[in-house]
Amino acid sequence: MGMDVTFIGFGALEIGRDWGLGDADEKRRPDDEAAGEVLRAVLDLGITLVDTASAYHRSEERIGRTIADRRAEYVLASKCGEHSDEPRTFYDFTYDGISASIDRSLRLLQTDVIDLMQIHFGPDPAGVLDRGETVAAMKDAQRAGKVRFLGASIDGALATRCIESGDFDVMQLGYSLVAQGNTDNIRLAQSNGIGVLIRSGLAAGALTARVIPHLHEEVRHVDKIRKLLDLVGGDGDALTALALNFLYENDGISSVLVGSKRAEHVRANLDLLERPVDPEVMAQATEIGRG
Repeated sequence: MGMDVTFIGFGALEIGRDWGLGDADEKRRPDDEAAGEVLRAVLDLGITLVDTASAYHRSEERIGRTIADRRAEYVLASKCGEHSDEPRTFYDFTYDGISASIDRSLRLLQTDVIDLMQIHFGPDPAGVLDRGETVAAMKDAQRAGKVRFLGASIDGALATRCIESGDFDVMQLGYSLVAQGNTDNIRLAQSNGIGVLIRSGLAAGALTARVIPHLHEEVRHVDKIRKLLDLVGGDGDALTALALNFLYENDGISSVLVGSKRAEHVRANLDLLERPVDPEVMAQATEIGRG
């Protein structure tokens, strides 16, 4: 990939935009002070990748205000194509729209260069690739020294197309113990020397203890999650340890983006990655997830 990053990276969605499991209060983003505490804690814990996006509302601005003075400590990734118009977002994949978005991200992030700029696809991803304006604008930004590497956040057949195009240095793929659909894309990216960042590696919180009070709600993959919880005796932390170690065992994965509104959750995930997992239990869990 050309970038050295820690296996656990920080996904900065929740510090800028309402998100997550639960009611409105649980989903609400932290205030400026609390978001800053999380970002500083992430770097203090030694995490070296911070991933954000224009569409994450206050996220880029908060990163710039809080940790721009520690810019040498982290690889900075952002996205373009989906843009913030709080409380909504909108899509603009034109050459001018992408160029303006990259310049705006540079200003908000208070940096001279963004290490990784990724396409944040919308409702017509194939059309975005066919028209080519987005990639052209990103490549021109790269030539101008505003961006170091190019990436795409997409899944399935279009991810395969991006990998095979030769246009991208990094792919951001949705992948987890309960959603293993991008297995072949991870393998293909690795064989092409392309880095892989994982989003939704904890299934948007569904592979953590936070899911337990919400199992009666419309949680994705709920049947698999119930089976996995049975496998670990209802221990939510053991569930997370399984989910993280499942990803860690895949040597095609460069980094897993884990987001949180609380520094203690980030710290706990680092600890759970170190928790030993019985290989037999992991094999059973992988089979449950695959099913």
